[in-house]
Amino acid sequence: MSDGGLKVEQPLESMEALSREAEELKMKLDEERHKLNDVPLTTVAARLENLTPLNIKPRRVLRGHQGKVLCSDWCNDKRHLVSSSQDGKMIIWDAFTTNKEHAVTMPTTWVMACAYSPTGSMGLDNKVTVYPLSFDEDVTLKKKAVGTHTSYMSCCTFPYSDQQILTGSGDSTCALWDVESGMMLQSFQGHQGDVMALNLAPSETGNTFVSGGCDKMALVWDMRTGQCVQSFEGHESDINSVKFYPSGDAIATGSDDATCRLFDLRADREIAIYTKESIIFGVNSVDFSVSGRLLFAGYNDYTVNVWDTLKCNRLTILYGHENRVSCLKTSPTGPPYPRVPGTLLSGCGPERGGRTRAELHGRPWDGAGQAATGRQALGCVAK
Repeated sequence: MSDGGLKVEQPLESMEALSREAEELKMKLDEERHKLNDVPLTTVAARLENLTPLNIKPRRVLRGHQGKVLCSDWCNDKRHLVSSSQDGKMIIWDAFTTNKEHAVTMPTTWVMACAYSPTGSMGLDNKVTVYPLSFDEDVTLKKKAVGTHTSYMSCCTFPYSDQQILTGSGDSTCALWDVESGMMLQSFQGHQGDVMALNLAPSETGNTFVSGGCDKMALVWDMRTGQCVQSFEGHESDINSVKFYPSGDAIATGSDDATCRLFDLRADREIAIYTKESIIFGVNSVDFSVSGRLLFAGYNDYTVNVWDTLKCNRLTILYGHENRVSCLKTSPTGPPYPRVPGTLLSGCGPERGGRTRAELHGRPWDGAGQAATGRQALGCVAK
């Protein structure tokens, strides 16, 4: 078609041209990434000694929820934790005595995300609610609504202080909120599907976080500008969990495609994949040990797999759950008491009696100098 002697390009032809150009740029980018990853991680790790066998035994069982546990988080005191469930309850636990110290009834039965510091909680009512904890007052009387997404809340965290909350949502965005004013400080738009997980960079002076979603992408964001600074692809299905490596130089992801992957921020590409032909169930959550030598992964087949991050081989499998493992969380530092060994906490959904439970397991050994991890990990499951 022409207009005044000028050729007007059809929209379809223009889109095809842009698609071809994008594919060419993608190929060039892959070539540059390959140059930065000339030696596979497993080749470098071949010179390292194998880890000693892990000895992980059950120590505690936490029971109380009447529905599927959907999320959990550790307090910085390394002893208390918060869990949220499909029963509409949010419970504060003493992980060592197994006592319940608070129980908050939420306005929705699907509380999909919670964070401790002091405590943030949210669910499918699309709202963020903060509960200051006190033994002297009813915590529900002091709750504060902070913000609202246009779809369900899937994840949340406090970015290094009690004054702000970072959230992820089914509306394909992440948002940074001010707790005091309830105003949105920054919106992060770039995912093409639901945001399912997010994680802050390890450094308290850092300004980046990573998010993973149903678009199979892991995106790294600058909290100051709201811009995506790096993107990683490779998964064949939804990304359910993301976690920074302890040094902050890499990111682990867990997906419904039954794999965990490690992406290096400096090489700007995938450097390792953790999978076996016998694994056919999706990964719901991942987390690292202190040095990063161990990678914990919770699966839909009711197991927790422990991987050697460097050698990419599976070290052991934790059995015992009666439902799929939906989240794993390591505590901030070592155990609160010097004589108490480091532990791994995992949980499961409704048992035959209708209750949910969480288990504290014995000490997992880390790979750096064969030293103990000294951290606790939390896992809960939902059907």
